[in-house]
Amino acid sequence: MTSNRKKKFELLFKDLFKPLCGFSMKYIGEMEEAKSLVHEVFISLWEKFETLPEDTNHRSYLYTAVRNRSLNYIRDRKKLVGLEDISEQGTEETNAFEVRELEKEIELAINTLPEKCRMVFEMSRYEELKYAEIAQKMNISVKTVEAQMSKALSVLRQALAKYLSILFFIFNL
Repeated sequence: MTSNRKKKFELLFKDLFKPLCGFSMKYIGEMEEAKSLVHEVFISLWEKFETLPEDTNHRSYLYTAVRNRSLNYIRDRKKLVGLEDISEQGTEETNAFEVRELEKEIELAINTLPEKCRMVFEMSRYEELKYAEIAQKMNISVKTVEAQMSKALSVLRQALAKYLSILFFIFNL
């Protein structure tokens, strides 16, 4: 691996390890397991880092991989607990399927955003950074961050309009 790619990987790890752990923690609720999952994702990325195209959006790749690992962890943990009542399981599987489908739609919508707009949105929502922190990291003004977030939310609101009632239900349980 070239030293330039190695440095890029190290920077990714330093910048994203903690936010990714927090992101995974939201899914699985256990910090040690979240750290373990994030480590696994970084190991997986390391193994294929050199074969990925130079223009790969590593941030998006990592968040998607951590989300998928976290969901797989939840699924596998449920298997260990044992089978529940068939009717409840059917409902849970249907709900899990709907959530996965919704997550795919959200990811697709986010990926349609212009790069700068997407980066601002991801830093705000996934990394939970304040606008001032995002502005400093991206070397832009807070007003620009606000404008980019407004644009992102507007685009996402339009793209996900048919799912808003489902999203409202899920996030207000």
